[in-house]
Amino acid sequence: MKVITLLAAVVLSSCCASAQGNTPQKPCGTPEYRQLDFWVGEWDLSWPGQHGQPEQHGHNRIERELADCVIHEHFSDQASPAFEGSSVSTFTPALGKWQQTWVDNQGSYLDFVGEFKDGQMVLSREAVSKDGKEFQQRMVFKNIKTDSLDWSWERSDDGGATWKVMWPIHYQRRKS
Repeated sequence: MKVITLLAAVVLSSCCASAQGNTPQKPCGTPEYRQLDFWVGEWDLSWPGQHGQPEQHGHNRIERELADCVIHEHFSDQASPAFEGSSVSTFTPALGKWQQTWVDNQGSYLDFVGEFKDGQMVLSREAVSKDGKEFQQRMVFKNIKTDSLDWSWERSDDGGATWKVMWPIHYQRRKS
């Protein structure tokens, strides 16, 4: 029995040492994982009010987490009651794309796939309305500068031929 236990310990230690030796120091250290770095930080948000309402405001805190493999978003507006949501995003090498999952205090769960191309990050998804109609949704990060950017929530009812902006948000980096 002692021989079997000793043999098992040797096999496990060599297996684990081998696996650790093959693991890069930074598993998410490739340039693709830095494509959302422009978004990381504390942001003050503003967007036009609807139906005669004044301009609306919110806050977004974006952090790198889990060994820099995940971008974690914490969104809230200044409405009463507040609309709050959170997303996690990561680059998926097997797809060569970014994936994001969004959840919020209204019970939404949304999943997106996209890429950074031509100076914009575009994440999109297929959706189905309550009446069974298929449509597309996307978010576009554009006009990206060090201390500001524009983000828009868009919808297409014609397979992506045309897009309607449903919610434009201007981001301004919060001063410390």
